[in-house]
Order: sequence, then structure tokens, then C-alpha cells
Amino acid sequence: MFEEKLDALSRMTAEHMAMPFPPGFRGLDVEDQDMVMLDADAYGYAASVLKGPLSEQHRESLTRLTAVFDKVLPAIDDEYATRYYTHVRGMAVLAAEVENLREK
Repeated sequence: MFEEKLDALSRMTAEHMAMPFPPGFRGLDVEDQDMVMLDADAYGYAASVLKGPLSEQHRESLTRLTAVFDKVLPAIDDEYATRYYTHVRGMAVLAAEVENLREK
């Protein structure tokens, strides 16, 4: 199961890199979140998880980051941006799942 999730995370990060950033979201804050930084943080954690285990501090930060999406996603009123950030959230959640499996 661990290897399958790791492979899925690898595919998600590749898909993410192929997706254009939503027009109009550079420099935009939604629910007090900089949308570029939210995207970059989620991708950064996912890429780090693919390389190896995160530190305890980074695992906690990843968990907090996934919760931010619950606040931000309902506030996005652009169809493509909603799809884009839903994908980014899924990538972050999967990265957290991989980390949890890695601990066992």
C-alpha cells in the first residue's frame, strides 16, 4: 500500500507541474492565504515526501496546511481555480498519508 500511494503521489506531482497556474491568482489572497504560497508549500511538501521522511515539525506543518484548504476552497469562485486547488489539496493530503504510512 505504501508503494502504491508513493507512486500515486509521484503522478500527482507530475500532473500538478503540467497544470497552468490559475489566471488572476498570482498575488491574490483568499481567506488571508497567499494563493501562490499555498500552491508552492503544498508542492514543496509533496516533493519532499517523495524524497524521504519529513521531520516532525514538517509533518505538523503539512497537517496544518491541509486544513487551510478546507477554509480556502469554498471561498474560490472560479471553476478552473477550484479544480486546480482541489488537485493541490489532494496532493497535500496524499503526501500526509504517505508520511503516516512511512511511520508504521
